[in-house]
Amino acid sequence: MDDPNADTEWNDILRARGIIPQKDEQTEEEINDLIDEVIAERVAKQTSLEDKTLDELDELEDEEDDRILLEYKMKRMKEMQQISSKEKYGEVRQISKPDFVKEVTEASKECAVIVHLYNDTIPACKLMARHLSELAQRYKAVKFLKIVADQCIPNYPDRNVPTLLVYVNGDIRANMVGAILFGGMKMTVESLRKQLAQTGALPAEPEDDDGQEESRPRKSIYSSSATAALSSDEDDDEYDDRGYANI
Repeated sequence: MDDPNADTEWNDILRARGIIPQKDEQTEEEINDLIDEVIAERVAKQTSLEDKTLDELDELEDEEDDRILLEYKMKRMKEMQQISSKEKYGEVRQISKPDFVKEVTEASKECAVIVHLYNDTIPACKLMARHLSELAQRYKAVKFLKIVADQCIPNYPDRNVPTLLVYVNGDIRANMVGAILFGGMKMTVESLRKQLAQTGALPAEPEDDDGQEESRPRKSIYSSSATAALSSDEDDDEYDDRGYANI
């Protein structure tokens, strides 16, 4: 059978009548023509820009700027929507012991959770509660909770409150016992925020980098499987003379 890609007069007639397909490969001449065409288009475009006035060039630049600005706006809107979906708290909510695993341990897999163990009869607890309320409004992506101390942990000593428990990634990150760590009755929102920032529960601020060594973590009142102690009413912890649980 004759080669359908052969350059013969008969094949040209057959191609013209659609009896055989056109040649698969382009000739060197055809390839050179395509290259010349591309070069000509680029030269024409460059020439058209060179012929434009400054106002016309500014107009083209404005159109490009508008496109970039629109892309940036769309990107920022997407980022803001993602942030908004996380910033859904904004207050300190009361919980009870049966809620602890769901509201704290499980929830901390999605966001940082800060739990205030308190006694309303103790002034330092009331002071901390006000400061935590302000922080909750400022950091709405962090879950702030409160629970009466001896309802959370049976026989929990009043001398240990206020206590803050910080949970991240489903486990306890820090246990802060007493008001002294935050300045006692001179506690401020900022002193509280800085201590919480050191645990990673709150974002650090530029002014926090003062070159000082971070406070040494307090001994935890729980083992690493802290939720076990908070999911059973049968656990009556015994405390040493410092108020820490014997674990």
